[in-house]
Amino acid sequence: MIPKTDLKNLTQPALEKFLQGQGKERFRATQVFKWIYQHDAGCFEEMTNISKELRRELSETACISKLEPEAVEVGSDGTRKYLFNLGDGHAVESVLIPIEGRNTVCISSQVGCAMACEFCLTGTFKLARNLTTAEIINQIMAIRHDVRESGEEIRNIVMMGMGEPLHNLDNVIPAIQIMIDGNGLQLSNRRVTVSTCGLVPEMERLGREIPNVNLAVSLNATTDKLRDQIMPVNRRYPLKVLLQACKEFPLPGRRKVTFEYVMLGGVNDTLEDAKRLLRLISDIPNKVNLIPFNEHEGCDFKAPTQAAIDAFHTYLIDRHVTVITRDSRGGDISAACGQLKGKLEKNACF
Repeated sequence: MIPKTDLKNLTQPALEKFLQGQGKERFRATQVFKWIYQHDAGCFEEMTNISKELRRELSETACISKLEPEAVEVGSDGTRKYLFNLGDGHAVESVLIPIEGRNTVCISSQVGCAMACEFCLTGTFKLARNLTTAEIINQIMAIRHDVRESGEEIRNIVMMGMGEPLHNLDNVIPAIQIMIDGNGLQLSNRRVTVSTCGLVPEMERLGREIPNVNLAVSLNATTDKLRDQIMPVNRRYPLKVLLQACKEFPLPGRRKVTFEYVMLGGVNDTLEDAKRLLRLISDIPNKVNLIPFNEHEGCDFKAPTQAAIDAFHTYLIDRHVTVITRDSRGGDISAACGQLKGKLEKNACF
């Protein structure tokens, strides 16, 4: 039996080809696409401006998938952590972060991760598989449905959840195209950010195929020696190569590359680190996200002191770098990537 095509794996041009292969007019793809993403149609019967015959044919060859959260934790600051069961024994997490009236959703791109960064909880799960385009999009749609019940909307998407997005570009790129499509999720490309640990060839591909999204680079060290130790990807693409790729990434207008810097107590949080960081990024349009390490079980790294955070932040600010020190969000729930999944899996063992 031929498996049905999940239409949420298809961009609008791909959906046009799918329908044309069945002898249907091109404009039908726009109708179906809008029903899926603008009206959140869960089945073909809901598509009332499409003929009954076409709806019947679609139901025989295609399907519209969705995800329902298996667990939701809500923090006192409004942060919500969602665990999605993928139906094959795997699960991924997403986080809704309400900041100044703008809902930002952090979504996952893989089950686990192959990058093996020393400080990252997701890396301890290893890579099980890539998410499909539909599974990436369905995280957003499930959370959008949740927030709309209280009259809110999602404004920003950050691909900073479980997995390395650029390690799954074949599915991430179509997902972003659906996000920013005027007939799709209708998000501005200015409000979509893709994070990477530094896969240089994939950065170049992302810049070619979707040049208008925001780029965030997880830097976390200012010397190759330390970055080799805590981020194995640096052995393939050392700082010089990575920073050259950042310089060449096509950013429109006055946008900047965001450099994410997880501050590890006593490891990379000194004033000398701040000075080296400034030298490394000074010739790249930049802004810096300082992220105090979120301690978790099984990891020996410690959070930095407040004095170290303040000194690092102040040094960069005084030299006209745009710096945000990220507040710890969802501290009373399992908000760090992998924490909710890990907690539920641990509980399931008893």
